[in-house]
Amino acid sequence: MPKVKISALGCYVPPRVLTNQELERMVNTTNDWILERTGISERHIADPEMATSDMAYEAAREAIQVRGIAPTELDAILVSTVTPDMFFPSTACLVQDRLGARGAWGFDLIAACSSFVYALNTGAHLVMAGTHRKVMVIGADTMSRIIDYTDRATCVLFGDGAGAMLLEPVAEDEGHLGYIDFLGEVDGSGGQYLKMPAGGSRMPASAETVARKLHYVHQDGQQVFKYAVRKMYEVCRDLMKKNGLAAADIHLMVPHQANRRIITATAERLGIPCERVIINIDRYGNTTAGTIPLATRDAIDQGRLKKGDLVLFAAVGAGFTVGATLWRWAY
Repeated sequence: MPKVKISALGCYVPPRVLTNQELERMVNTTNDWILERTGISERHIADPEMATSDMAYEAAREAIQVRGIAPTELDAILVSTVTPDMFFPSTACLVQDRLGARGAWGFDLIAACSSFVYALNTGAHLVMAGTHRKVMVIGADTMSRIIDYTDRATCVLFGDGAGAMLLEPVAEDEGHLGYIDFLGEVDGSGGQYLKMPAGGSRMPASAETVARKLHYVHQDGQQVFKYAVRKMYEVCRDLMKKNGLAAADIHLMVPHQANRRIITATAERLGIPCERVIINIDRYGNTTAGTIPLATRDAIDQGRLKKGDLVLFAAVGAGFTVGATLWRWAY
């Protein structure tokens, strides 16, 4: 079975920045309250004309340019998102067409904040099966479109952004690099605690659902926080144990950026020191499927992730969904 590596990375965030001070003028909150509970200072917000496929395209285009390949070399495009441009066609179709990736197939994957980890694992197995040589995995979300900016419990948390990773087979002289393992779990009993109630077949859009603000994110923050702290630790612990690894073996942990307290609590329980955990939620907020590639990009720029390093990606999201994956960084 061929091994697979991450060969290129591209990211995009819209230029407009929404600060905590601006939110203070929009809703009953304060900069100190937001910082203390979430660790967020600002987040990027897409302009009205920008959709998820636009950000996904920009991230994928950058990854292609970094790798120096033609879009037509892509075999598949996987887009992880909970904010597609529309239910159908898929965002993957829109990105494929705009990139000019003729001959590629693809699909969207929905697992909320765990979406990118799930898509990365799925793309890795396409390559390892020997049926694909270049798979583009994209995480992109325009969360500002489904946030109620009169609800201080949710509107302070989210931002917009996208990231893309290109997956390819590992060369013969790189056998120690690339994908190692994945562990995932879902717990549908927690679906009631974080959801967008309306817009699907259960509760189609109507004047009533719009008036009741059921097309926005609804969250029981306490329940989500408790579950995320416990399960992010457990999935990382179990994946490390499965592969005979200790905290000292992990060069860098790249967690989903939902809340600084969740990240620090998880790292502390795992025994991974803060200097080996990337946290950039202060500048982007929770971009859902975009957080892990954005954090990875920042880690590379800061010199904290280098070729040969063992990196642990982990996330917990609505559903509930849980996932962690281990990679030996390849560039």
